[in-house]
Amino acid sequence: MTTGGQPTFHCEVQKSGEQSTGTVTTILCHGRLVSETSGQLKEVVKPLIPLGGRIVLDLTDVNYMDSSALGALVGLKVSAIKEGYCRLELLNLSPRVKELLRLSNLTQLFSS
Repeated sequence: MTTGGQPTFHCEVQKSGEQSTGTVTTILCHGRLVSETSGQLKEVVKPLIPLGGRIVLDLTDVNYMDSSALGALVGLKVSAIKEGYCRLELLNLSPRVKELLRLSNLTQLFSS
């Protein structure tokens, strides 16, 4: 079996420190965010949550997301809320991801 059929996903972390709003960490996500790759996103985001500030997941280049990845995003959002001093936001959602959030009644969770 070749690795050509495996889902590919990677992300880049960009930090910016703004005095007025605090630290903003933008994570640019690329590829397919599915059950096999959602662990990679969690490995990047989880350690950032206790640091506080804003974490922005830019999903511009995410061409597919499954329910397992959606579950990972919910887990990260809940962790951020529980910590209390971190804000996790989603940015540049594709129409498919927006619809996935709407169908699963999660639009409100990610809009706060």
